[in-house]
Amino acid sequence: MWVFECSGKLPSDDLKLVVPNGNIKLTIFSRNGITASVNGKSITSREGSINLTGIVNMPLNLDTEKDIFTQAIGIEFNPRGAYRFFQFNLAEIKNQIHQLDDVMGRPGKQLEELIANTTSVQQKINVVQQFLIKELMQNNGDLIFEFCVDRIISSKGQITIKELEKKTGYSSRWLNMKFTDKIGVSPKNLSSIIRFRECYKAFTSENLSKTLRNEFYAYYHDQSHFIKNFKHFTGQLPSSIEPALNDFGRKFYVV
Repeated sequence: MWVFECSGKLPSDDLKLVVPNGNIKLTIFSRNGITASVNGKSITSREGSINLTGIVNMPLNLDTEKDIFTQAIGIEFNPRGAYRFFQFNLAEIKNQIHQLDDVMGRPGKQLEELIANTTSVQQKINVVQQFLIKELMQNNGDLIFEFCVDRIISSKGQITIKELEKKTGYSSRWLNMKFTDKIGVSPKNLSSIIRFRECYKAFTSENLSKTLRNEFYAYYHDQSHFIKNFKHFTGQLPSSIEPALNDFGRKFYVV
């Protein structure tokens, strides 16, 4: 969970780029709104709205709606447990941003009304926590799915679907269906996002050395494979991202 605040419009030279991290995001816009560009579509989230962003495997560009004080509260759901809070197929919101009441109906609308009747950030956080605990209690865990996600994350995206088949006794077809329903992407696609996430964290570190940069290629077949994957998730070449200003994107990047 995080709180983002800024006094006005973001610097024009900031990339305002948010890249995939494997999480599903719930965002409450308590002051001002945010505009987002994803998958060729522009979406504006108005002040007072609550949005749910599905898992994404492409870059997003964000900016404040107006040149005024902005405040947003974000809750990140990791791929292992996100499904327990939302009672629908999460593939339906992959690479999309929706108003919470559009995908959850009356409960989403009630949460929006409760948030609107609070003033402080802490009060809003308390309200949303109570809401999420209630939703969590209505859904039992899926141990096989969670085991597979744990293995993908602990291997930093290196485990293969064949290995998951052997460890669980379930076919790749069954696992693909399970992942599509509960997170929105296949095990292979989630592994690709997690592998990229590990590289991106290090790549944007101020203390990154050439030696560490060369180790990226341990995650990929060769340099061209790394560059192709990096460009897919960021829309940019590594040489363009490294020197660029992306303070806003880093603040929105949670692992």
